[in-house]
Amino acid sequence: MSKDQGLTRREFTVASALAMLSGVVITISPSACGGSYSPSTPSPTPTPPASGDEVGVISANHGHIATIAGATLAAGNAYSFDIRGGADHPHTVSLSAAEIVSIAANQRVSKESSTDLSHSHTVTFN
Repeated sequence: MSKDQGLTRREFTVASALAMLSGVVITISPSACGGSYSPSTPSPTPTPPASGDEVGVISANHGHIATIAGATLAAGNAYSFDIRGGADHPHTVSLSAAEIVSIAANQRVSKESSTDLSHSHTVTFN
């Protein structure tokens, strides 16, 4: 008759650890907007702007969208708007009446957004 030795202590420990982890999912999330994080899902593609609308370029973008409607540009008044887009958090950009007039005249205007989740973005029009 052969003697059944069963599991060694090491084999038992490994088998126990694997059994405990078999139903566990580990998720690692990078901090919002920091470092060299590249989202695993693509940023939403903004809908094409209507004629006369102006779309801003956003630094370190991860889903935000900045569009000023042509009617807003034509009015020439100060304007504040949210650039959330497909991001999971908001940022506000506030433009003076003079900045709106400059954008409408195709002059370059860059403006810093509000700071949310410990970061901000520079939005550049034209």
